[in-house]
Amino acid sequence: MTSPASSAVPPPVAGPPGSGRQLARLIRLPNLLLMALALMLVQACLLTPGFDGASLLHWHFGLLALGALLVAAAGYIINDYYDVKIDAINRPERLVVGRAINRRHAILAHLVLSGMGVVAGLVLSPLIGLVNLGSALLLWGYSARFKRLPLVGNLSIATLTAALVLLPELWVRTGHTAVWVYALAAFLLTVVREIIKDVEDMRGDAQHDCRTLPIAWGVARTKWVTGFFLVCLAVLVAAAAGQAWYAGRLLLGGWLLLAVLLPLAVLGRRLIRADRKRHFSHLSTWCKWIMLAGVLSMILFVVKP
Repeated sequence: MTSPASSAVPPPVAGPPGSGRQLARLIRLPNLLLMALALMLVQACLLTPGFDGASLLHWHFGLLALGALLVAAAGYIINDYYDVKIDAINRPERLVVGRAINRRHAILAHLVLSGMGVVAGLVLSPLIGLVNLGSALLLWGYSARFKRLPLVGNLSIATLTAALVLLPELWVRTGHTAVWVYALAAFLLTVVREIIKDVEDMRGDAQHDCRTLPIAWGVARTKWVTGFFLVCLAVLVAAAAGQAWYAGRLLLGGWLLLAVLLPLAVLGRRLIRADRKRHFSHLSTWCKWIMLAGVLSMILFVVKP
């Protein structure tokens, strides 16, 4: 696939080198912070009996988290690199690569960060190094090709999100089933959000020969697909809340019902009525808040009741 021509995007803007705001936007700093929080809570709340904050200070965990975040940051950069033309239509106010940051510098940063992330994983174990390498390659494939195919790109990003949640478990191998439940929930919610984002970005995607789900199937059918994953997630959360109550974790069960399941119901109701780009933009943001609520529920996993 040919790279976007520089003449098709707004000319570079001379700005302060290394601008903190531009860098934060390029690597999606809020998303990276949420990933770091998820990794810490999985390690401290799910993989150890009781809350074990000391495990977060061990250099092994620090290297594990650093490697994962470097690969994720590199993925955001390569995604922007390939999406210059599309983002100039869908999100012109948020365009960084090709406008504030030179495209050659962006691809170099992607390669360096990906390489560092893989090396960090290899220092821990061949398995973690392989997971980081696979994630980096999948992120490149997603940016270059997969995101332009119906559902393939959505499932790719969802798989990477689930892999992030599982990463501490792959390192310590406790066999804790709760981690796998959270990973499955992350997978389902990410599929929902990615499909919603595809509907939001239909205009720019259609002009550049993308065949995302809403373009290939139409918005109405895409809503049914999104609803299927949403219902699967709601059933999973309801079952987890019931299991928490049965185990005497009343706070966890209540949180899952009020802070996760109820917002999922609101999301479904708004999804049915959504018919404007701004509606789907709000739904995408709503998904982020639900994901944050799900991550924070890990804290209550160690509280009775």
